[in-house]
Amino acid sequence: MPADITLEVPVAAPIRTGTSAIWTGGLVAGALWLAAASVTRFWPDQVDWERTDLLSLFEAGLGVVLLAAASPGLGRLTARARPIGPWLAVLPVLLSLWEIVTAKLGLLPLPFFVPPQALLETYTDDYPRLGESVWRSLALLAPGYLIGAAIAFVVGVTLGWSKRASYWGHPVLRFVGPLPPTAWLPLAFFFFPSSWSASTFLIALASGFPVAVLTASGISSVNSAYYDIARTLGASERFLVLRVAVPAAMPSVFVGLFMGLGSSFAVLIIAEMMGVKAGLGWYLQWAQGWAAYSNMYAALLLMAVLFSSIISALFLLRDHLLAWQKELVRW
Repeated sequence: MPADITLEVPVAAPIRTGTSAIWTGGLVAGALWLAAASVTRFWPDQVDWERTDLLSLFEAGLGVVLLAAASPGLGRLTARARPIGPWLAVLPVLLSLWEIVTAKLGLLPLPFFVPPQALLETYTDDYPRLGESVWRSLALLAPGYLIGAAIAFVVGVTLGWSKRASYWGHPVLRFVGPLPPTAWLPLAFFFFPSSWSASTFLIALASGFPVAVLTASGISSVNSAYYDIARTLGASERFLVLRVAVPAAMPSVFVGLFMGLGSSFAVLIIAEMMGVKAGLGWYLQWAQGWAAYSNMYAALLLMAVLFSSIISALFLLRDHLLAWQKELVRW
């Protein structure tokens, strides 16, 4: 009988994944944020800014959080933050440069150029007015954009599907659509009973033109083979429109929605500056009138965050509805 043979299979050593190792970028970013906090706190200001200590505390707190997140045990919790590690390291450097040329050395003239703690003071002291302005802007933007997009979607489907509607509607759309919505300001404020309704009309007009054009283009460019297959299966005219043409044209529709949203932001601010008594556009004009440049910069930063968040939300909706195109267009 042959002797028993025992095979010893070597056990592979555990592999250290990127999320379980020390996050070097977090260590660098945390150290830079702590250095920025030291510059803010211990370098004397040219002018006595009230929120210098609060700014340094924020910077130091963020630095401590990043240093703690760099430990191997928190790798899974910080996996999403690792791709933005370079930005987390660059931001404290830029913030310190801004702090040095304004608050510390006074190289830029006041009140036109203010340090970051001046913006922080605006957020801590004037948050009720800023919060109301954000709410009023959203309350004006949402109905105007939704009404304009909905009407334009119906118009675009009609123009793209019906040759008769396209014959009569396309020349009107091509003639009126390219006009800037702000050119309608005098007529809008004359015909509508209130500045709110006039502004809603202008926002709807701004969002409607790109949605209508791209929806019509998407409907008309659907492959005719799709209709032939559906007709052989007994599809009705309504089925062809709602279940074949519209789904196939959705990528073009969303391009129009993004373009219309960008135009709506511009018209929103202009309309609030012209006639509406509240909102971020009104806040900008008020801050400029009082030479409160820190309030103006704070409002601009808030607008950038707000509008970027709205576009990101629209991208999330697009990725949900068009999962097969999720990675083709990014924001």
